[in-house]
Amino acid sequence: MAAEPVVYGASDRPPRGDYSRADADYTCAQNHAAYTPADHDTYRRLYERQAALVQGRACDEFLAALPLLGAKDQIPRFEAINDRLYKATGWEIVGVPGLIPEVPFFSLLADRKFPVTDWIRTPAEFDYIVEPDIFHDLFGHVPLLFDTVFADHMQEYGKGGLKAQRLQSCELLSRLYWYTIEFGLIRQHDGLRAYGAGILSSPGELQYAVSSPEPRRLAMDVERVMRTLYKIDTYQQTYFTIDSFQELFDKTAPDFTPIYEKVKGLDVISAQAVLDHVSPA
Repeated sequence: MAAEPVVYGASDRPPRGDYSRADADYTCAQNHAAYTPADHDTYRRLYERQAALVQGRACDEFLAALPLLGAKDQIPRFEAINDRLYKATGWEIVGVPGLIPEVPFFSLLADRKFPVTDWIRTPAEFDYIVEPDIFHDLFGHVPLLFDTVFADHMQEYGKGGLKAQRLQSCELLSRLYWYTIEFGLIRQHDGLRAYGAGILSSPGELQYAVSSPEPRRLAMDVERVMRTLYKIDTYQQTYFTIDSFQELFDKTAPDFTPIYEKVKGLDVISAQAVLDHVSPA
């Protein structure tokens, strides 16, 4: 089976953040005073560009919640977002110095806490960054945590991740995370829209994923997703679609133990594979 990076786990690159600041659970306080004027300006420019692009391309739930991030002209304070987020769905965001290992990540989600990287990319990385920064995490992930169904799904994913770790199946679950939470598409009343954070925070992939005729878009099937490898250095060649967040919740709610066992006995599917008897979305 081909190896691939776990999107939420430890990176194969040297850690970029200052992990000496982290507590035992890998969380750390946001040092808002440490952000420079250039940092705030980078966030402002990223926000302005992406907020314009998501119109007509992001799902309704995301667009409705985006203003709840608060500040647009500077990096928001986590406590200000948490005042609104906790009241809405019982979630809160917590700072982390960067990518964190699987068990702490899953544990935080299971406790309705979403880890947000607290550093921001440099101006030279404005258009592309290798690993998630504060803009990706805040803009891409946090708005949908204001949606009750999606928020509940994220908590259940965290609980499922802890079980997957015990069953040595995190690689399979990482593919589900990649093709839903990071790169998922949803069909709504006015057409195809994005809900995955990796799409929503990317100017190029947002337009490509929603509008381009090039990629394949398949109806979301858990077994198919768990067998499918993914690309980390190019736009995706395959996307999986849902019709509602309730569908996503329902399809990921069952016990995955038998699915893990079945998928482990099957061949992996390349990111660009075209299979017979697969329903397009």
